[in-house]
Amino acid sequence: MTAEPSIATEPPPLLAVPEQEYRVRAARLRRAMRRRGLSAVALTSPENLYYLLGLDHLGYFAFTMVVVPPHGPPVLVARRMERHTLSAQVPGARQALYGEGQDPARAAARVLAGVTPPGSVIGVEEGSMTLPPAVLSRVRAALPDRRWSDCTALPARLRTVKSPSEAALVRQAAVISGAAMRAAVDAAGTGVSERTVAARAQWAMTDAGGHQPGFVPLVRSTERLAQEHVTWSEHRLGHGEGLFVELSGCVHRYHAPMSRTVYCGEVPPDAEHAAEAALAGLRAARAALVPGTVTGAVYAAWAGAVAAVTGRRPRRHHCGYLTGIGFPPSWVGGGPVPGIRAGGRTRVRAGMVFHLMSWVDRPAGYVISDTALVLPGGAELVTDAPRSLVVQP
Repeated sequence: MTAEPSIATEPPPLLAVPEQEYRVRAARLRRAMRRRGLSAVALTSPENLYYLLGLDHLGYFAFTMVVVPPHGPPVLVARRMERHTLSAQVPGARQALYGEGQDPARAAARVLAGVTPPGSVIGVEEGSMTLPPAVLSRVRAALPDRRWSDCTALPARLRTVKSPSEAALVRQAAVISGAAMRAAVDAAGTGVSERTVAARAQWAMTDAGGHQPGFVPLVRSTERLAQEHVTWSEHRLGHGEGLFVELSGCVHRYHAPMSRTVYCGEVPPDAEHAAEAALAGLRAARAALVPGTVTGAVYAAWAGAVAAVTGRRPRRHHCGYLTGIGFPPSWVGGGPVPGIRAGGRTRVRAGMVFHLMSWVDRPAGYVISDTALVLPGGAELVTDAPRSLVVQP
């Protein structure tokens, strides 16, 4: 294991939240480790490393792991070329670096061997998209006298409720979301390409002070609405055609997604009916999103409101999901999507942030969504942009 000194010429790290908050997060994680009987945890998700350490860069495509022992500084296992970034952003962490062509599993195994005794239990974030199974297999093979426990849910639970400083960042991201959405809607119109709309949205997002979001803006005509994670093409919008835009501003990795559906010149009658249902569903979901309730009750309120307008109960897999910290390729904070689903038992708590998404398929496809911050007295929609259905001819 190689410890790299801090680089004296680097500027101090730009922290998203007060430094004391990082200490509180580490203490909470270590208390949870003790309850689970874990001698160390090994985490690889960019969201978890950022939450615990503040490490914000694009080098996560190469294997990166933080090992958190019961006491002392965390240890970062990372590609050697990232050492200057690590020293600048996380000067309090030790570094265990691997070079080009070297096996990161060997570096990780050396760190874990140095901070855990034989026979102990190591928590591993097995559900992370950034932990290749082959690397984990080699780490385990190198440490046959340790036991292993999946701790994927442990840091995810710590991130669920946002602190006041995190909520402030979500609010800042919401302002940027609104600016980008207004730019997108203003750009849309008959004869305008989806690409042009996306370009205006991305420019506005950056110009308003936003950072790189987990997703690029999802911009497509309603002909492709059901293709949920595709974005702009060269298609030019026709008169009466619908356009769907979903995007999120991002401030220090915190997101506030929103979406709107608009029509060029005139709105088909079925779309007006669908929009009425979607808006009713969004209002009902927000009203139901109060501390102490469960997510299944929020879904039921949404579905009931949509059914009251359309005459049929929607079958959408969720009407929203938790959000906050996100790195490409997502703003949901990792692979699993903790959604508001039928029968969901997740208890709603003040400080949670949800992307409330009212997606209606019948009598036509129409989507509207906003980010909701749960407060002690109920949920507040922090994103804001016009909800008009028609844009310029």
